[in-house]
Amino acid sequence: MTDGTATTATTADLDVRLEKHRTELTGYCYRMLGSSFEAEDAVQDTMVRAWRSYEKFEGRSSLRSWLYRIATNVCLDMLSAGNKRARPMDLTESTPLAQAALSPRPDHTWLEPMPDTRMLPAVEDPAEAAVAKESVRLAFMAALQQLPPKQRAVLILREVLAWRASEVAELLDTSVASVNSALQRARATLAERDQHGADAAVSDPLDEEQQKLLERYVAAFEGYDMTALTALLHEDAVMTMPPFDLWLTGHQDITGFMTTLGAACAGSRLLPVQVNGLPGFAQYKPDPDNGGFAPWAVQVLEISDGRITGFHCFLDTQRWFPLFGLPLHLDAEADQVKEGV
Repeated sequence: MTDGTATTATTADLDVRLEKHRTELTGYCYRMLGSSFEAEDAVQDTMVRAWRSYEKFEGRSSLRSWLYRIATNVCLDMLSAGNKRARPMDLTESTPLAQAALSPRPDHTWLEPMPDTRMLPAVEDPAEAAVAKESVRLAFMAALQQLPPKQRAVLILREVLAWRASEVAELLDTSVASVNSALQRARATLAERDQHGADAAVSDPLDEEQQKLLERYVAAFEGYDMTALTALLHEDAVMTMPPFDLWLTGHQDITGFMTTLGAACAGSRLLPVQVNGLPGFAQYKPDPDNGGFAPWAVQVLEISDGRITGFHCFLDTQRWFPLFGLPLHLDAEADQVKEGV
């Protein structure tokens, strides 16, 4: 009886100790895999492996380091198929509005959005928090996907999580020289890439100018006022809509799309979300069949120099809205969703 109670207490204690690392491990696996759902699967697999093999854990490293070793191996196994998550602009050329066609690609093609709360643990150091947010923004995530898996792991561990080269070498069972070489090659690859959205400059918390920009954006989008929206978009702003590979450049094509192929979005409501270290919104379209509003997209906005430079709409709402804890229907009295913008 006593032994059973002690075992139960030990098991519960281990569960608590493992769970303390879930959020940061999710962020790590998400950076490695580019998929929110695969990241959560990888972390769950990591937890199960850690729980099953805990008796073999000799304590020569910290529990955190040991979990990162397991998570890295899980991610490297998942990446062995060679799939690279991408954004539309990583795969095709920009399409003029006159030639716009909505051609979907399979889910595994796309870099996926992720709620900040599921992958960014609370930290007291503002500089550390800023680095963490910058390292999950869509542009950086897309660049990471171009690196070979082990280089990706080295770059994340060294530059995002600030591990020492010796710690990374131990985790990967390699030498410090090999880690430094991999980091150098990874940096060179990223430096060569033209990263759409890499100049996104969003302060944390939002400064007054950025807050007002978002308020004006909500008013323009919900009012479907294309003149007001044009004033907020950079002249070279980019719009994407995964799972479709179409992407548009420039405020004229973006607003032109919204009044033609996207005209059904008129009358939408926006609910603020924090996604990929950037401001975003859950977009609900009017629901003519059931009344109120139906989910349509998770929008991720990139901002630079007081204008919106990136406008990314993830349309698979049956997957994204539950992930963000968002309702799958809004009543007609949805004006309260503006609160908190």
